[in-house]
Amino acid sequence: MKKTALIIAAVCLLASCGNNNNDKSNNNNQPSNNQETMNTPSNKEKAVALLKAIETGAGEPIAFVNAENYRQHNLGVEDGLDGFGRALAGLANYPEKARVNTVRAFEDGDYVVCQTDYNFFGPKAGFDIFRFEDGKIVEHWDNLMPYDGKLNPSGHTPFDGTTEFTDLDKTEANKAIVRNFVQDVLMGQHPENLTNYFDGNNYIQHNTAIADGLDGLGAALAAMAEQGIKMEYFTIHKILGCGNFVLAVSEGKFADQPTSYYDLFRIENGKIAEHWDVMETIAPESEWKHQNGKYNFPK
Repeated sequence: MKKTALIIAAVCLLASCGNNNNDKSNNNNQPSNNQETMNTPSNKEKAVALLKAIETGAGEPIAFVNAENYRQHNLGVEDGLDGFGRALAGLANYPEKARVNTVRAFEDGDYVVCQTDYNFFGPKAGFDIFRFEDGKIVEHWDNLMPYDGKLNPSGHTPFDGTTEFTDLDKTEANKAIVRNFVQDVLMGQHPENLTNYFDGNNYIQHNTAIADGLDGLGAALAAMAEQGIKMEYFTIHKILGCGNFVLAVSEGKFADQPTSYYDLFRIENGKIAEHWDVMETIAPESEWKHQNGKYNFPK
C-alpha cells in the first residue's frame, strides 16, 4: 500500500511541474475545442488537472497517464511510476505545502506545454512538455530553475504578462519566426538580422536579470561579456506553438556549463513582442537516473 501511495503521488507530480487549474487561467488559454464543449477533457485539460493534483491531492487525474508506457526525461527522476515514488518519498515531510499554478498552457499536436509557477521542494519557475498517445500521457520533459520572487529590472516576474492566445491561424508562421530568430541571433548564424525580429525597442522581457527592450538586452549581454560570461546556443531540439505563443527548446552552454534553454516568445504582427525563459544546467551523465536523455523528442 505504501508503494502504491507513493506511485500515485508521483504520477500527480509528473516530475515537478506546476499548474494552475483556476477558471481565469483556463479561460485565458487557447479556446475550447469540440471535445471541451462535449465535456470530454482535452489533452491540455488533462495535463493541467494532473499537475494541479500535486497541490490538491486529487486522485482522478492519475487515469490520464499510461502507467505501462511512461518515459521520463527529467534527468533527476528515475523512469516510470516507481521512479516517481522514490523521488517523492520526502514530500510529506517537507515544511512547505506544495503550490501549483499553471500560468499558460497550450496544445500542439500530440504535445501539451505548461508554463508553471510552483513551490515543490522550494519555489521554482518551470516549463513542462507532455506527449500524448491515444489520450494518455506517455512522455514528459521539463526545465526548472529556482525563483526567489524578485522582480527583474523592469518590474516583471517569470510569469506575468498576457495569457491571451490569439492568431491561431498564424501558428506555423510564428513558429518559423522563432526558429529563424534562434538560428540567426541566439545561435549566431546571422546576428546582423537582430533588429528585423523586433518592433523597434518595443520588447517586454521576463528574464529575471534583463530589462525590457533591445536596450535592456544589449546592456545585459555587455555586462556578461565584461564578466567573461558567454551564453551559447548550439542546437534546437523542439519548436512548439499555439497562435501567438511559441516555445523553443534548445541546448547550449551558459558560463561554460552545459545548459538547457526553454524560451517562450509572444509574437505580435510578425515581430517578437515578449519573452519568458527558464535556463537549467544539465547534470553530468554520471548523475542521470536513466538513459532517456534530456531531449530525444520523437522524430
